[in-house]
Amino acid sequence: RGLKQHTFTHTGEKPYKCSLCNYACTTSRGLKQHTFTHTGEKPYKCSLCNYDCTTSRGLKQHTFTHTGEKPYKCSLCNFACTKKYSLTTHMLTHTGEKPYKCSLCSFACTTYYNLKRHAITHTGEKPYKCSLCSYACT
Repeated sequence: RGLKQHTFTHTGEKPYKCSLCNYACTTSRGLKQHTFTHTGEKPYKCSLCNYDCTTSRGLKQHTFTHTGEKPYKCSLCNFACTKKYSLTTHMLTHTGEKPYKCSLCSFACTTYYNLKRHAITHTGEKPYKCSLCSYACT
């Protein structure tokens, strides 16, 4: 399984295709999890509350809200968190690296989300609108 899956990164092949939409992926597991978006099924359920989700990873992540555990720890300071991605982003504060760069100006940041928020400044779009008047902002 490992080498075959790896070769898809070179070929771009996505042999597992959804019969209900145009989604395709490289693993049968990925396709199975995708089908939950159509069925609404959430087979992973928390035994401590009514939380449910579509992946075992999601459930494990959720259990940290009950245990308070923060398994991802920074080796340079006392920062700890529940998601690997959060630690990766945090590490950029130590290196000063800002890998997400705006193609229209010199803005750079540490997360894709912040880059998307910044991009709105170039389009003039004001997505946040007051429901009581015509005020809108970024």
